[in-house]
Amino acid sequence: MRKFRRLMYLKLARLLRGEKNVVPCIISKGTKVKGDIIDGDVIQIDGKIEGNIVCRELIIGVGGQVVGDVIAHGVELYGELNGSVKVENLVIAGTAKFTGDSIYKTIAIEPGAELIGKCSKNTETSDKVEKIETARKARLVA
Repeated sequence: MRKFRRLMYLKLARLLRGEKNVVPCIISKGTKVKGDIIDGDVIQIDGKIEGNIVCRELIIGVGGQVVGDVIAHGVELYGELNGSVKVENLVIAGTAKFTGDSIYKTIAIEPGAELIGKCSKNTETSDKVEKIETARKARLVA
């Protein structure tokens, strides 16, 4: 029931932001991917990714694992992340294990979460994410 409420909340939040047909990319349990993801909107990872990720919103599920650096607008971590994170909004759930450094604008850490690394608040993160996304879009158009 909790998962259903969370999915409904995410859908409602997207609708309120004016996004109508956002379909997330899902890396399902048992799937292993080696390589970078450089153009993602909403990505949910329940499997394993070895590579860097640049996207708007990243959700790492309870069984999900990412080994690499992440640049995103929002990250919800329920599984395992080994690497650095540059993000606007970071949520680390009680089931999460995060090893690495993070630069964020806002952060929420639930009791029980395992965090090994350095956390730094940065108000300029949104500018960096926007610059990276602009450069990525220009590269895709060219």
